[in-house]
Amino acid sequence: MKFKRFLAVLSGLTLVALAAFCVILRISPTGGKNAVLAAASLALPDGSFQSESEYVEDKKRQNTEASREINSSETKTLFSSEVYSEDPKIYEGEEQYPVTETTYREGDTSFDNLFIKNTTGLNLDVQKYLERDLGFDFKKETDVQVLIIHTHTSESYLNYDNGYYHESFYPRSSNPDRNVVRVGEEIKSALEANGIGVVHATEFHDDPLYTGAYYRSYDTALKYMEEYPDIKVVLDIHRDSISSGETGGKVKPVFYVDGKKAAQIMIMAGYDPDGSLEYPFWEDNLTFALKIQKKAEDMYPGMTRPLYFGNFVYNMNLNTGSMLIEVGTDANTLEEAVFTGGLLGNVLAEVLQSE
Repeated sequence: MKFKRFLAVLSGLTLVALAAFCVILRISPTGGKNAVLAAASLALPDGSFQSESEYVEDKKRQNTEASREINSSETKTLFSSEVYSEDPKIYEGEEQYPVTETTYREGDTSFDNLFIKNTTGLNLDVQKYLERDLGFDFKKETDVQVLIIHTHTSESYLNYDNGYYHESFYPRSSNPDRNVVRVGEEIKSALEANGIGVVHATEFHDDPLYTGAYYRSYDTALKYMEEYPDIKVVLDIHRDSISSGETGGKVKPVFYVDGKKAAQIMIMAGYDPDGSLEYPFWEDNLTFALKIQKKAEDMYPGMTRPLYFGNFVYNMNLNTGSMLIEVGTDANTLEEAVFTGGLLGNVLAEVLQSE
């Protein structure tokens, strides 16, 4: 019993001494910080202290940097080892996943032959916007008035059309003949054939990571707009990806022109009524988007998926003619997407020249 009483007294004295020691360190001009850290901290190899929260944040940072290096290396390896072949023997033994073809023709808002997916809550008067003038003056004799850019430059397509894709399919490519750059080139050719000056920015903004791609493409667009001050239209050309709901299944949106299969497009239009997205001229861009949608359906029925009108900006605040357009999905073939690129160029030329 006496021994237990002795241990209790000793423990109490130890705690009092430790508390006094901490107080002395806290008021010391050199020891205060270390004492605070010592109360709840981790000792580092060099003898200094680091708070637990600082330690956790530091480890997060280190892990993120290590992960980024790994992902970068893996992505570049995948880019460099791309396999494009229509020979089924290349894929023997691989799992196959279904590709479902469909033509999207319905939205929650419709007008004449066009459909809109409206997630803004705004009661959209489509006719009013179609009757408006464009938010810019387009002059045919000017050298360069259209900029084509790709925020996600590596987005690519299937190279075969047989109702499924293989597990090794990786829908990104550093080869400009295989990704959305090839589609942009077709749009450019069609516009130039119609007498419209175009510059095509083929810089990669998502290699190896998507993170920050919109900031990088925004800077690229500004660079070209400074070099070509007459640019009125900025087209950010992407490709989409749609799951079918089946395990691993993908959807390819298609339509036909003279019996030839093409990839449907989806035009994006942003909404910013309170200015929180720094997008004051969203109505001008919406007008442009709706005119393109209507002209596309007039010229090539079925070409467009419902126009997506939502609370976003996606670099559309570059100017009053900025547009984001998804050409097909990763389940469409490159041939289908390129064919659509030429059609889209014709549509754009009609809108710009008629207005």
